[in-house]
Amino acid sequence: MNTLLIAVFTGLSGMIGWGLADFFAKKTVDKIGDLATLAWAHVCGVILLAILVVGKFFSEGTIGVLPENANELGLIAGFGALQALVYYFAYRAFSKGKLAILNPIFSSYSGFVVILSVLVFGEILGLLQLATLGLVFLGILTISVDDESLLVKQLKLNKHPGVPDILMAVLLAALWTVLWGHFVIGKDWLLYASIMYVFMTITIFILCMFQNTNLRVRDTKIWKYFVFIGIGEVVAYVGVSIGYSLTTHTSIVAVLSAAFSVPTLILAHYFLRERITFLQKIGVGLVIVGVSALPLL
Repeated sequence: MNTLLIAVFTGLSGMIGWGLADFFAKKTVDKIGDLATLAWAHVCGVILLAILVVGKFFSEGTIGVLPENANELGLIAGFGALQALVYYFAYRAFSKGKLAILNPIFSSYSGFVVILSVLVFGEILGLLQLATLGLVFLGILTISVDDESLLVKQLKLNKHPGVPDILMAVLLAALWTVLWGHFVIGKDWLLYASIMYVFMTITIFILCMFQNTNLRVRDTKIWKYFVFIGIGEVVAYVGVSIGYSLTTHTSIVAVLSAAFSVPTLILAHYFLRERITFLQKIGVGLVIVGVSALPLL
């Protein structure tokens, strides 16, 4: 298969996976909190990844190519911890400030990925590809905007609660995405993603311990949502890792996967009856047009 098509499809898997995870998280965060939801959903994700690795062993006779040495294993652990910190700072920001103001800021991380990948790692993008990615990126930002976001000029943004945390999340998310994208090129995508995910889960539990987070789940009915979140997370992380491993189109995978607000918005509208604004409809349209055009370039 053409590497551009692989990048598009794996980017879409990240978009759909993280979009589904965010949608089902809406069912749990109000009951047990963000960090507790992350912790138990990631436990489910670890179990699902273990099943995939075991399934690969029985079908191929091997679990895959293990990291070459302790240094490489340490780097994978570092990637897991780094991604856990992205979640931590993003959720801490959202707990302090207004989502309408902070969400568009966080959505900008994929734009920094493109800049870093092109300037630092020398990724080559054609003019039409760059313009199409710009269209998708504009759609992502537009989806994140609502009526309250448009008042941002009337605020002193640097003094708004949560801004320092969300900027840290943007920085770490951009670094994780571009560095992981280049780290796993040519590597065993399933095994490397699984090991990274395990370390990310461990870090989340460590953060919960330091935050004295109550991990008790009193309502057994919400466990199914942890499983659904875990499935979405696994689809996303495995998908983008395939894209990064088999192609050099880091920017395409990163920007498309960052459009996870599209499936979340659509599902929330149809199942939770949440309102979609006119600007958000335009944003969804821009993303769809950009995604449709990329394979043709």
